[in-house]
Amino acid sequence: MSEFNLIIGGERRAASSTFDVLDPATGEVFGQAPECSQALLDEAFGAAAKAQIDWKRDEEIRRSALREAANKMFASADELGGILTREQGKPLARAQEEVLGVGVWLQYYADLEVAPEVIQDDDFARAEVVRRPIGVVAAITPWNFPLILASWKIGPALRAGNTMVLKPSPYTPLSTLRMIELLNEVLPPGVLNGVSGGDELGKWMTAHRTPRKVSFTGSVSAGKHVAVSAAPDLKRVTLELGGNDPAVLLDDVNPAEVAEKVFWGAFMNSGQVCSAIKRIYAPESIYDDVVDALAAKAASVKVGHGLEDGVELGPINNAPQFERVKELVADAISGGARAAAGGGPIDGPGYFFQPTILAGLTDGTRIVDEEQFGPAVPVISYRHVDEVIERANATHFGLSGSVWGVDVERANAVADQLECGTSWVNAHLALAPHQPFGGFKWSGLGVENGPWGLSSFTEIQVRYQSKI
Repeated sequence: MSEFNLIIGGERRAASSTFDVLDPATGEVFGQAPECSQALLDEAFGAAAKAQIDWKRDEEIRRSALREAANKMFASADELGGILTREQGKPLARAQEEVLGVGVWLQYYADLEVAPEVIQDDDFARAEVVRRPIGVVAAITPWNFPLILASWKIGPALRAGNTMVLKPSPYTPLSTLRMIELLNEVLPPGVLNGVSGGDELGKWMTAHRTPRKVSFTGSVSAGKHVAVSAAPDLKRVTLELGGNDPAVLLDDVNPAEVAEKVFWGAFMNSGQVCSAIKRIYAPESIYDDVVDALAAKAASVKVGHGLEDGVELGPINNAPQFERVKELVADAISGGARAAAGGGPIDGPGYFFQPTILAGLTDGTRIVDEEQFGPAVPVISYRHVDEVIERANATHFGLSGSVWGVDVERANAVADQLECGTSWVNAHLALAPHQPFGGFKWSGLGVENGPWGLSSFTEIQVRYQSKI
């Protein structure tokens, strides 16, 4: 078991205390992470502030460093993937893909061309909109995709000329700390700092006097606390929060043909994806066929430890989330729902739960109305398209959604009416670095990715030059 450290000012730093990190496939301790103190956090923000003075000056140096950082990640998939699987639970191949994804995101921001924004150039004056870095960024990332979601912040923030102190979830801190250590081999000291700890550390970060922006990915309840904490100092915030994404199947689909894509749109990473399908609406005319096709797929999937060959789904990441999924499924079944597949935990060690398809339930059931964030999905019937659009939108969430149909023009017309940040047609979870990602309503504030994500780490400055 390797030793993991805080990364402050380009140096490995030990803490006076540590906390256990569990392997969710066994429930046993996998490693220890350093518990960052307030004094060490002050040092991290101090190092970031000092580094930002030079880092913001030369964009070409920043782009070159990000290219080196991307290559470092491409070369580290095996090492980081192994750590990620042990602490997060996902299959090793998916963990390695996540590391490679970090490289893709960093490479994208290194190569992104940003055209000058000239808004006036005549006989009287030249006026240009200039993007200036905000300063030091406090970044807080979740446990479901700790590395790739960190890169959604690191890439644009550093490209824009900011520096960063990043805190991963206490459930998955080790892969992030090691990733930041590797990135510091090619980045100037202090540009990217890594700290770890619990909720108290997150509160210190959002209230700290140094950062000018907080970029947070996590739950709605935690996001609200971040917004409140950042408000007195008027810190800029980007909040990427939860979702209760609907998938609407139209009556012209063949259930057997769409079941595979719809299943993985819901169950990727054992359902622990903020923008995964959380509820499936199927028309009455094909409802039973949809349930049967999804149940057959769920029954065929291999669940197990992410280091085992052939495993497609790993465990739920942590005990509180495991208990929540158990509670929501039990509540649905006690209320009359039928488990067409799965329905409960898998016997043995770890936080394993059967891939579960629930039928015979409707809106008003907790697992339909709330975000389950696990391998259990309800299938709800409907009669009319106008009705299902209203039901799909009747939520505080608005992250993403999808519509499935053979008549693509009709499917697009339905997708246009979904109240969410991303509206897919015959696809789900199709994400890329050039696409903006964000949510309506309680699903977030601001966007990540693409040039829009880069702009979110900048302040606008007007540069005006008189010609008379």
